[in-house]
Amino acid sequence: MRIEQNKNHKFEISYFAKKYTMKKHFILSIILATAILGNTFSQEQKKEYLVTGIGFYNLENLFDTLIDPDPNKILQEDFTPKGNKAWTSEHYQEKLVNMAKVIGEIGTEITPDGVAILGVSEVENKSVLEDLVKSESIKNRNYQVVHYDSPDRRGIDVGLLYNPKYFEVTSSKSFSLRNIDTTFYTRDQLLVSGLLNGEKIHVIVAHWPSRRGGEKRSKPRRASAAKLGRMIVDSLQKNDPKTKVFYMGDLNDDPVDESVKKHLRGNGKEEKLGKGDLFNPWESYYKKGIGTLAYRDAWNLFDQIMVSKPLLGKDYSSFKLYKSKVFNKPYLKSTEGRYKGYPYRTYSFGTYVGGYSDHFPVYMFLIKELDNPLK
Repeated sequence: MRIEQNKNHKFEISYFAKKYTMKKHFILSIILATAILGNTFSQEQKKEYLVTGIGFYNLENLFDTLIDPDPNKILQEDFTPKGNKAWTSEHYQEKLVNMAKVIGEIGTEITPDGVAILGVSEVENKSVLEDLVKSESIKNRNYQVVHYDSPDRRGIDVGLLYNPKYFEVTSSKSFSLRNIDTTFYTRDQLLVSGLLNGEKIHVIVAHWPSRRGGEKRSKPRRASAAKLGRMIVDSLQKNDPKTKVFYMGDLNDDPVDESVKKHLRGNGKEEKLGKGDLFNPWESYYKKGIGTLAYRDAWNLFDQIMVSKPLLGKDYSSFKLYKSKVFNKPYLKSTEGRYKGYPYRTYSFGTYVGGYSDHFPVYMFLIKELDNPLK
């Protein structure tokens, strides 16, 4: 697998890659070359680049079979053997295997170790994430977990998985939407700061309020969630205007909706970004009809990862955004019936079918040039 740089400073994957371990980091050996005659390239311009992956995945109700003692989590009883879902240990174990399979494959077309960082949503507690990372297909990556309990009435939270070989956590904090809207119990937003291959970054994981109850009732709640996210980003940028921020999550709104565009200030056009704005690569995907979940024969793209301006540009001396993708392999799609082509989920019309999630994951690759990588 080779990555070549064209005249527009874009990268295209070709056919050759070389990997080796250096200071516990995965390295891609990449030839950046300028076309001279046809497909002939100057070998004198060989450079080494580090490529890493960051992703987000809504795990669709990853619950164990136990009752949490928190009385505010009123819907958790559905996910017990005697609950409405008839959620058994066998179902839970199959769900873990399915989620781990997907996580194990995200990003491996470029980085064999998969994503270094993965934000997740719809998880019951820290324990289910600890069970997940012990799954056979990903246990050798030694993923670590960052999680805080939140006041959501469904009993679901957000969390972060990270590979300590690539990412070192320096701090983490949970932000409650109740600081802005005291009338509503929902998921907190998670801020994790650390060093990605030695480079300081901040990752915010969110799961905004759903559309239940109709647009009139739910839209203001998502606006409040967007404002909370903006507040977190603003505080980081105030301390360091050049800080590198990733804002990711299931936003229950599309990239073109007011909550994302106006309140969070995500913009899909790099050239029109204002000071402090976030670049949203998913806006162009959405306008092409590409989504991460389907409803009433239409695709939505609620799952997004946005980045601050220092992650853009052509100076690859530090990490820059290379490419964003939706992970929507055929096995993640229903193959028959009314919902053929939709995400293949765990339950269908209340019946357990043993699928994966009602959302596709999203992920992106980052790239930076290495100085004297073999030293």
